[in-house]
Amino acid sequence: MTLGPYTYLTLSMRLESAPQVGVSFHTPHLKVRAGLLLSDPRPYLEFSSDEANVHISTTGAGPVTDADLATAREIFTAAARYLADCEQLHAEQTADDKDATPDATGPAA
Repeated sequence: MTLGPYTYLTLSMRLESAPQVGVSFHTPHLKVRAGLLLSDPRPYLEFSSDEANVHISTTGAGPVTDADLATAREIFTAAARYLADCEQLHAEQTADDKDATPDATGPAA
């Protein structure tokens, strides 16, 4: 079974625990942007689809802390890994597709 594009949201609330929100984007309509809010100023990172938005910014929406820098580096490292994995799988899938496509210049069956 192959699923179509979707965005999946969950909210879990347990007694004596902080609520947990999960957002899974599986859509080609995902938009990612980053910038600097000039009014504060503070940096932000945003992931959005038609169904959900996720905004990431500094701790308490305040000044940039050492922890904020560490989180930004983790995001950067994870994004680089995601890119590398996507590029590798895309190259493999493209090669597999070419191998499975009959050669149009070959003899007719």
